[in-house]
Amino acid sequence: MEGPVRSLVLWFPDWPVTALLRDGGAEPGPIAIVHDNTVVACSASARADGVRRGQRRRDAQARSPRVHVVAADPARDQRMFSPVVSRIEEFAPGVQIIRPGLCALRVRGPARYYGGEAAAACEILDILAEQDDLPGVRAGVADGPFTAEQAARATRDDDPVRVVEAGEAAAFLARLPVAVLDEPDIVHLLARLGVHTLGAFAALEATRVRDRFGPRGLRLHDLAGGADSRPVTPRTPPPELGRQVAFEPALELAEQVAFGMRIAADEFVTGLGAVDLVCTELRVELGGERGERSERVWLHPGAFDAAAVVDRVRWQLAEDAQNRVLRSGVTLVRIAPETVDAASHHQPAIFGQGPDDRVHHALSRVQAMLGHRGVLTPQLGGGRWLAEREVLVPWGDRAVPAQARDRPWPGSLPAPAPATVFRPPRAVDVVADRGVVVEVDERGTLTAAPAVLTEGGRRRAIVSWAGPWTVDERGWDAQRARRAHRFQVVDDEQGAWLLVCEDGTWTAEARYD
Repeated sequence: MEGPVRSLVLWFPDWPVTALLRDGGAEPGPIAIVHDNTVVACSASARADGVRRGQRRRDAQARSPRVHVVAADPARDQRMFSPVVSRIEEFAPGVQIIRPGLCALRVRGPARYYGGEAAAACEILDILAEQDDLPGVRAGVADGPFTAEQAARATRDDDPVRVVEAGEAAAFLARLPVAVLDEPDIVHLLARLGVHTLGAFAALEATRVRDRFGPRGLRLHDLAGGADSRPVTPRTPPPELGRQVAFEPALELAEQVAFGMRIAADEFVTGLGAVDLVCTELRVELGGERGERSERVWLHPGAFDAAAVVDRVRWQLAEDAQNRVLRSGVTLVRIAPETVDAASHHQPAIFGQGPDDRVHHALSRVQAMLGHRGVLTPQLGGGRWLAEREVLVPWGDRAVPAQARDRPWPGSLPAPAPATVFRPPRAVDVVADRGVVVEVDERGTLTAAPAVLTEGGRRRAIVSWAGPWTVDERGWDAQRARRAHRFQVVDDEQGAWLLVCEDGTWTAEARYD
């Protein structure tokens, strides 16, 4: 059996927290990452308040009431770690990702190039700290990835590199607790047997360990004795799926840029097809001659083809010009897949296209002719008033309502919702039998029973009504406070209306068709 390989392990403490911050999911401060109601990672400020890994969620919140609790997201951790690994590979190829926030590589090549194992580790840490804004990374060098990982975890802020000389792995590991093996069932049993350190575990006879714990226990026994025979298996770098086009001189017209992107868009779609993928979310980055930068993620209801890619570049240029984001000529366009899917999921049906596909292609053609906001689809958002709940989304985009739909929204209209919503609300008059305008007093009581509804100059007798339902909003904000009363009425033509009385003025918010 081959002996341990001299390995360099890079440990990124609290990586789930770092990934969350780099992804823009939270502001710096006390943060706890929680999985299955248990803290799996926390920020330094949260630790200062008493939060620790393994705590229950409520215990962490009791220690730090201001802690921001976020659900664990392994996909986010992996997504944010991949560019870091790519950066490391530029200076030390052959990186193996053990898990997000922990990677290993053979130290022999970098040590020869940088003049020693410690020098190689320090050089990589300096690059990550200065160029990638990743301070606090720790490095360990030892015989085998397991010992190197423990060496990295044994470092300090003022001494982030620990080198365990060749042949000294067993002595280094001997003082460590068996808990570092990260096998709770075996660790618990070892503790019951009085074995608390790796040195004590390594001193047990291998045959007895195999008989009691099986192959898994024997493997852990080897690790405890510094005999980590696992090789460092470099990852296969993912194919470069993005494309970029530089323009020299800078281009001022959107049509010129779009024309210049046609070949790159074809190569982009072809490259994805070569690995049996399609792009469903596209990231477009634009660079201006004066250093301006525009970045946006575009969605597609199906999958992007070359024409759709060019359209998104054109639309982004038009919107940036309208909003004066880019005030100079375009010098660089970069396109990259934000989300991909298996091409097999987007193959046409055997017996032709279904109605959904035909609708999609028709609306996409119209949108290509009219522009990004030429085709809008309605989505339902949050709020108390019907007009603010209507969100018009460009075809193919993801709805991002200004107000979350899943909030309680006390005072909102219960189902069933009316079919026709007036935007803006229509002015109406509601009077009693004697022609007196109906009002609602401060206690929410009607001054008289509604009898006649006048809308658009047409009088309708009210045969039944219900209400009022008071909507009282933002009483703490004098500028935005609003108090209104809703009514449902039915006229003599069996038309149902949703009316609002606010400050003695009546409007029709919607009609039940």
